[in-house]
Amino acid sequence: MKKIHFYITILAAALYLPACTKLKDQPYTAIISTRFNPTQDDLAALVGAGYSQWRFILLDWNGLWRAQEVTSDQLVIPKRPWGWFDDGVYQRLHKHTWTTDDDVINQTWSRTYAGITNCNRILYQIESGLIPITDGKEAVVAELKVLRASYYAILCDFYGNVPIVTQFDLPTGFLPEQNTRQEVYAFIIKELTDNIPFLSTENNEATYGKYNKWAAFTLLAKMYLNAGIYTGTPEWAKCIAACDSVINSGAGYILEPTQKNPFVTNNQGSKEIILAIPMDEDYTDNWNAFDLHMQTLQQENQATYNLRNTPWGGICAIPQFINTFDTDDARYENNWIKGQQYTSSGQMLYVAQGDFAGDPLAFVNELPGLEKGESIHGFRLNKFEIEMGASNRLSNDYPVFRYAEVLMMKAESLLRSGHPDDAAAIVTDVRRRNFPENPAKAVVTGAQLLMGSSYAYGMQDEVNNQFTTEGGADVQYGRFLDELGWEFDQEGHRRTDLIRFGVFTKKSWLSHAATNNNDRILFPIPRTEIEKNNNLKQNKGYQ
Repeated sequence: MKKIHFYITILAAALYLPACTKLKDQPYTAIISTRFNPTQDDLAALVGAGYSQWRFILLDWNGLWRAQEVTSDQLVIPKRPWGWFDDGVYQRLHKHTWTTDDDVINQTWSRTYAGITNCNRILYQIESGLIPITDGKEAVVAELKVLRASYYAILCDFYGNVPIVTQFDLPTGFLPEQNTRQEVYAFIIKELTDNIPFLSTENNEATYGKYNKWAAFTLLAKMYLNAGIYTGTPEWAKCIAACDSVINSGAGYILEPTQKNPFVTNNQGSKEIILAIPMDEDYTDNWNAFDLHMQTLQQENQATYNLRNTPWGGICAIPQFINTFDTDDARYENNWIKGQQYTSSGQMLYVAQGDFAGDPLAFVNELPGLEKGESIHGFRLNKFEIEMGASNRLSNDYPVFRYAEVLMMKAESLLRSGHPDDAAAIVTDVRRRNFPENPAKAVVTGAQLLMGSSYAYGMQDEVNNQFTTEGGADVQYGRFLDELGWEFDQEGHRRTDLIRFGVFTKKSWLSHAATNNNDRILFPIPRTEIEKNNNLKQNKGYQ
């Protein structure tokens, strides 16, 4: 089922993406208007073209996932003896010194607006009659508008002040006006609330990987969760209401018995996944389609998983973050690769290069600093199951939203609304599956959630002899931030969470010194976009 759905999606993209530049070509419009008469069975493929950009935005090289994780206190790409410097781009992300020309800034902008253009194009084709839909038009239009709103949600979080463009048939030379972050937020909320009533309530194979009503409510809740950052006005009650719409939906969403279930290779049957990006290596030929295992495993680990390609040995966990885990927590055990490494047949692996060449390849929770990471340094990423014999592309569907997030959004909103005990009951439910051998450890109290973080913040850079002691006790609701870290590490959440808890610019970790510069909460608008459009004004603090 996963393969069929994804194939339809990329087929639709292949059929309709050329229309972006050739919409008025007679051959194309002739095919659409005279030779194509879509049925209900074709609607999924038509809408699928609008979804095609989500994977590029999130997972492609220097995409949104990297921006969310490598700027945070959880993951880092240190310089390794074999590379991973790349003109210092990963160092700038870690140190929060990125520029208006950095690739992650440009790629997230261009890929996300490409998704918006796809949606605008399909909407135009439907509304102009180029794609004739007789039945179900209202639902298709609603889904496309919600999908477009999800792209704007990325831009709102990432850049803040961006143009809102909802038309496709624009005059040559059109330059959009810039909107404020508050206006972008209001647009997203209106698009969601206006269109949710027309979305499918089904949670089945037909709606998998698409915005049904419950995925849209989850996005709405996420917008409300961050409303205080986006607009200055918190919306905790609205966030709770949106979460309750999913919780009380009767659509069959649950917490899986183990947290690993939504991340295994064949995870399309997970009842915890609310919205996924369907992935399959057989139908995804882009080299960097989903290659976290290649980015994190050592070259020697090719023999561990009988991989068809040699990994690149880069990204790893920041030791200070790993130190916050209870080692009895199943998430500590299941989501990180640590200790001595072996071949698939059980033979010990040894370091092939660098200062530890010839030593056993055993990953340790140590890292001298951003500028020096040897083969053994840092626990490696393992949240997404690495299938034996995998290529450079994983086939795990990527959970954009899962039920645990809905529960934790409600819990955080309750906590911030003065109901810590109610929040603690929800957090305890999420924790229970992670302490099967010691269930008492799963229980958390409201008083604990009101405490600070257990993260030992401060610089820990041995290479440059830079050490500070800052701790996390002063982080308001810091224990809840810890809970978010343990539950959602490696899922592309952390930057946004750190901003909401006031940590992103205020604390130091590894080789990152606190900037105390709230301008860095937003990324800059790419310089190339500013140069192309004199209606755009750069975000504060950037040149």
